[in-house]
Amino acid sequence: MAKAARRWTVEPRAANIHRIEIRLPHVGDEQRILLQSDVHEDNPHTDRDLLETHLDQADGFDAPVLDNGDWFCAMQGRWDPRANKDDLRPEHRTARYLDSLIETAAARYKRYQHLFTVRGKGNHETAILKRHETDLTERFVERLKAQGAKDVYTGGYAGWVVVNVIHGKNNEKPFKLHYHHGWGGGGPVTRGVIQTNRMAAYLADADIVFTGHTHDSWQMVIPRIRLNQDCTQVQHTRQTYVRVGGYKAEYRNGEGGWAVEKGMPPKPLGSAWVIFKHVPGHNGGRSYVDYDIVEAK
Repeated sequence: MAKAARRWTVEPRAANIHRIEIRLPHVGDEQRILLQSDVHEDNPHTDRDLLETHLDQADGFDAPVLDNGDWFCAMQGRWDPRANKDDLRPEHRTARYLDSLIETAAARYKRYQHLFTVRGKGNHETAILKRHETDLTERFVERLKAQGAKDVYTGGYAGWVVVNVIHGKNNEKPFKLHYHHGWGGGGPVTRGVIQTNRMAAYLADADIVFTGHTHDSWQMVIPRIRLNQDCTQVQHTRQTYVRVGGYKAEYRNGEGGWAVEKGMPPKPLGSAWVIFKHVPGHNGGRSYVDYDIVEAK
């Protein structure tokens, strides 16, 4: 059976701003976007089976994939004091180490490249750029495009994706998603949730704030009020913060390793779905668009 026509498109709009347009013409229609971060694809402790399970699910939903950086680990070059030969996958045991990361990842995930959209940068990629003057994210996007990908773009360490949902008879509803790879250690108690207060102070217009970096997984909603455009009505809105855990299962059985020696706990694995829905109006009113965020399992 042929797949249904694609409901989404993606394009760059300005420096570090991209737009995904979704068409949901009928009440009951929905479209998913997969939010991923901290994949660390080349790390031997990365759960590639879980990663590919989620990418298979995205393919089944025809869901665009937004990556928030640290797709690569890139810690096993001879310049890196953290390098350990036991942490090299066989395909990366080569003198062309950085090149091999790009080549093997592009080949392995070619079957999913039609889903890849904005690809942000994490601290692992920016460290390589600083020390070796090459941008792994840009090189990966170039390789994907060379082998036929059409909708993939390089993002920043932080940036914006405006998800514009066309619903009903050409009604439009933009949702502003701000992504930031993240910073700090997360905190053993707060797991980085306290950062939402700092970000809310300057991200006045974001509907969804997507972060990673600390390998924690949580959601938090901040209710907001504002006046409508002509200042005649109080509107209630929400700003949703979502952090995803990634795919590196570093703790393993707790016997040893960096995470265990530093007293780090096991970390959750996985991604998150943003599900945009065209829903009926309240008490017979006009239909509208809303979203849910759920864990990718």
